[in-house]
Amino acid sequence: MTSYRQPGILLTDRRFTVPLDHADPAGEQLELYGREVVASGRSGADLPWLVYLEGGPGFGARRFVGKQAWLSRAVQEYRVLLLDQRGTGRSTPQNRQTLPLRGGPQAQAEYLAHFRADSIVRDCETIRRLVTGGAPWTVLGQSFGGFCATHYLSTAPEGLRTVIVTGGLPALDTPADDVYRAAYPRIQRKVEAHYDRYPQDVRRARRIAEHLAEYRPVLPGGYTLTPEAFQSLGILLGGGDGSHQLHYLLEDAFVRTGHGHELSDAFQQGVLAVLSHAAHPLYAVLHEAIYAQDTQPTAWAAERVRARFPQFDAAKTLAGDGPLLFTGESVHPWHFEVDPALRPLRETAEVLAARTDWTPLYDPARLAANEVPVAAAVYHDDMYVDTEHSLRTARTIRGLRTWVTDEYEHDGVRASGPRVFDRLLALARGDA
Repeated sequence: MTSYRQPGILLTDRRFTVPLDHADPAGEQLELYGREVVASGRSGADLPWLVYLEGGPGFGARRFVGKQAWLSRAVQEYRVLLLDQRGTGRSTPQNRQTLPLRGGPQAQAEYLAHFRADSIVRDCETIRRLVTGGAPWTVLGQSFGGFCATHYLSTAPEGLRTVIVTGGLPALDTPADDVYRAAYPRIQRKVEAHYDRYPQDVRRARRIAEHLAEYRPVLPGGYTLTPEAFQSLGILLGGGDGSHQLHYLLEDAFVRTGHGHELSDAFQQGVLAVLSHAAHPLYAVLHEAIYAQDTQPTAWAAERVRARFPQFDAAKTLAGDGPLLFTGESVHPWHFEVDPALRPLRETAEVLAARTDWTPLYDPARLAANEVPVAAAVYHDDMYVDTEHSLRTARTIRGLRTWVTDEYEHDGVRASGPRVFDRLLALARGDA
């Protein structure tokens, strides 16, 4: 293990070996990476452990610098493990470069079927026994990390001391189609709120979309910016300052050149930073699979359900005079055509979309008998996770205490972490 320092903390690189398939512990193995964090001067202290599960799917744990965000509060009493979930970060990363080693699309899809919350939780249990000596630990789950934490409560509550969920209480038995039926109206509300704040962006967005429909420019690195891809910038609207980020991006879209108005280099680079899946391809490949629990295929649910909301159709919007609606928190087949990081994985994604033998992720009966202290932040009108779905689940989990707030958006624990973390820890302990 390698240790090193940042302001106020000591970091240690930790590596673990786990089975690809926990039902076959002697079979193929994966290497997982976790970054242990402890406050300076407390490295030898007997501290309880907290494991952090990042949102996603497909994102490695956040790379903090010193005592940023919620970490500043956590290290006051915990030894923290920032775990890169399997396939992300430094944990046997999976992308267009590595997946061909598995074989063709069918083999790749079979492999990636082991990268959902159920496998992540069993990874955590393997790691917990190694680092805590068998003692239970606290889990902090952000967004998809909260989905994992809910599965943890369903299958291995004996490993849990406390659970804190931020913006990540999943619907327990809601198919992907219903997830997106609830999502599109929420997204529309976020877009309308953005246009109320920045009415000049209505004209700007239409002008950009009209330009894209005519020219279909290819961004640096090979990303084809279509009107539909441009609409995906709405993913920003689910964050605390996302509306402002989107506004600043739109206002720099065009420059005057010798050939007329063209998309500026600054705009192209900014768009690419938001839309490219190069750093997190599993977000796209496994996005709908995180909702799959029965014999019904997800079958590109977001794309099919979107057809029921014609106001999101860019071509129809541009043929009329209405505002262009952005989208977000949805993955579509065309993502695998426009994004060079995803093109080689299109057939693999098709196989996963057609898969029908998914296993259940949650056990309502066991959750109803829960004895683990649990607290969850539920963000009012969260764009990424439906508030009503979350509250329904909260009522299912015995003893869970909720903090419903409109003070923060989905990234509350990241943006204003110490306060959110402290409030939820007090809730879980019954101190608030």
